[in-house]
Amino acid sequence: MGSAGAADPSPAAAVNICSAGTAGCVAELVTFPLDTAKVRLQIQGESKPSLEAQRVKYRGVFRTIFTMVKTEGPRSLYSGLVAGLHRQMGFASVRIGLYDTMKQLYTSGSDNAGIGARLLAGCSTGAMAVAVAQPTDVVKIRFQAQVRLPGGGTVSRYSNTFDAYKTIARDEGVRGLWKGCLTNITRNAIVNCCELVTYDVIKELILKYHLMTDNMPCHFTAGFAAGFCTTVVVSPVDVVKTRIMNSTPGKYSGALNCAMTMLTKEGTTAFYKGFMPAFLRLGSWNIVMFMSYEQLKRAFVRFQQSRDSAL
Repeated sequence: MGSAGAADPSPAAAVNICSAGTAGCVAELVTFPLDTAKVRLQIQGESKPSLEAQRVKYRGVFRTIFTMVKTEGPRSLYSGLVAGLHRQMGFASVRIGLYDTMKQLYTSGSDNAGIGARLLAGCSTGAMAVAVAQPTDVVKIRFQAQVRLPGGGTVSRYSNTFDAYKTIARDEGVRGLWKGCLTNITRNAIVNCCELVTYDVIKELILKYHLMTDNMPCHFTAGFAAGFCTTVVVSPVDVVKTRIMNSTPGKYSGALNCAMTMLTKEGTTAFYKGFMPAFLRLGSWNIVMFMSYEQLKRAFVRFQQSRDSAL
């Protein structure tokens, strides 16, 4: 995503992939409680026949986190973390790590990529990443959605992450692990375009007009902007994706059916349930991930250079 620095050579694809996967895990560890709160807010109300019959348990991101800690314990905020880390190693490494490679592919190796090439690169790596990491996303969301009871009990579908993979494949078929895949491809094509293209363009403009140098404040600013733009655009698709992945077999016939059910039973505001935690999550995730990603790329490149010079 742009140059790594004025004097730094462009990192190899393998360096980008490894850096992106590692940076994704760092960002996941830091922001996971916000993601769990977002999931709880998004699925709230889906099992009730009407808004009047709905008892609202969670209100706002910080109250949701407080309620979860009070009623279920602090560990509930990190339910599904193992699957989340699995997801980032497979997902971030592909969609972020291969972005520059795909961008160069669409521009025949040119460093001057237009907005069209950037959007195509973002869509391509986003779709590729879903094909690799969809089962981890399904398991992560189901763990985040399950409620821990006082005294250590749980309203639990699965005993652990690997049991979840096995149980879903056994009870719902291998297709169950790819539940919501088409919705997720749509969602992540949009996310990838918003995140990577926004970050790419804003960072480029900051450097072009000498507002900042290619350092951590620059990466922070571009990452924050990428997180905000992405949340505004992707929230409706994200809510539908979460509902489908968390649903029991046969509850929804597809993404359109899920969206129509939400619209008729809960109204248009249902599509922006969990918006604040989604923004806090995506904004902070993008900041941590991009800052980590840029630093890791430079560290890998410098390590390679020092190793080569020692030979």
